[in-house]
Amino acid sequence: MTTRSQGLPLSPYRNHDDDDVGMDYPAPVVEPEGHPAFGHESEMRERIAHAKRVVVKIGSSSLTNDDFTVDPNKINHIVDALQARMYDSDIIVVSSGAVAAGMGPLGLVQRPTDLATKQAAAAVGQVHLAHQWGRSFARYHRTIGQVLLTASDAGRRDRARNAQRTIDRLRQLRVVPIVNENDTVATSEFHFGDNDRLSAIVSHLVSADALVLLSDVDGLYDRNPAEPDARFVSEVRTGHDLKGVVAGDGGLVGTGGMASKVSAARLASLGGVPVLLTSAANIGPALDDASVGTVFHPRENRLSAWKFWALYAADVGGTLRLDAGAVSAVTAGGTSLLAVGITSIEGEFQAGEIVDIIGPDGQVIGRGEVAYDSDVLAGMVGKHTEDLPEGQRRPVVHADYLSNYASRL
Repeated sequence: MTTRSQGLPLSPYRNHDDDDVGMDYPAPVVEPEGHPAFGHESEMRERIAHAKRVVVKIGSSSLTNDDFTVDPNKINHIVDALQARMYDSDIIVVSSGAVAAGMGPLGLVQRPTDLATKQAAAAVGQVHLAHQWGRSFARYHRTIGQVLLTASDAGRRDRARNAQRTIDRLRQLRVVPIVNENDTVATSEFHFGDNDRLSAIVSHLVSADALVLLSDVDGLYDRNPAEPDARFVSEVRTGHDLKGVVAGDGGLVGTGGMASKVSAARLASLGGVPVLLTSAANIGPALDDASVGTVFHPRENRLSAWKFWALYAADVGGTLRLDAGAVSAVTAGGTSLLAVGITSIEGEFQAGEIVDIIGPDGQVIGRGEVAYDSDVLAGMVGKHTEDLPEGQRRPVVHADYLSNYASRL
């Protein structure tokens, strides 16, 4: 495998500019002999190593100390490696840590569970976190830009496009985008849930070539890696490779955990984005030759940008319940949804909104862009096309704007 340190001045462990002489770079990660998370090679790792647009997500524990303060040394270590990769790649950072960083200044000893305190901690912590990111990148004469997103921003197509344009413009201006969920205004009903999922959505939003998920674990194991018989999983090509894998929840300051990271990695792969999962301590080799951690292969028949957004990011305005025959037609693909196959509707929505499509057993089978307002559609339910007025004979959801979950990994 060709690495950046072979022929190109891209190692995060050596100085690159005269202005940087005298800086303290972290010691290179020494590959432990026989350690299962190191020394891997594959075509997919080569693809990640040479990706031109990379989203890098860093977990809370990789940015903060035990006393819930932002650790400048940890951030410096990460920024050194990011800077090295930025010689030939665009980097978008998805940073956790706002709530955790606010806990220390507020005197909190455990992560808050009520929404108001969590948002207060995020409001305080976001300032400290952004300051440290800016200070660290300033060592390389780089400016950062903070991009705070809510699920509603990604859920509405116009706002998602606006966020995309903002990030693209920051990149054009040679500014490093630092993305985080806007915890200060997000509600429990409308939030990404964790920054792992946010990073997958952002990867899709910016058409990334790779996603690197960094936490405090060096890769995916089939059980707690502290157990002596835990097996390391180096490559995940399909859901079959996850058979028997038991992933845990988040830690002391984070909301993610391995289960969240696996879910986010599979989500990104549906959009055609390869994912490397490893620890922040291994960020050097992760961004150099991708020889560490676990790689999730992207789905070959990737979802289109619109279908990915509709299925996994869009706000939902209502629900259409189908009979069994319509479910079979919709899940087969290429078939528009007609009024005759709908048994009932729920919610108040306008034409052009995204709606959930569910079967007779209540299972959500997909989503689509509805062509009629809910009050109009209520009078069309169950009717054949020829029995409808001339202006209501279009499909309720056209095949081009209908996506189902049957193709998930």
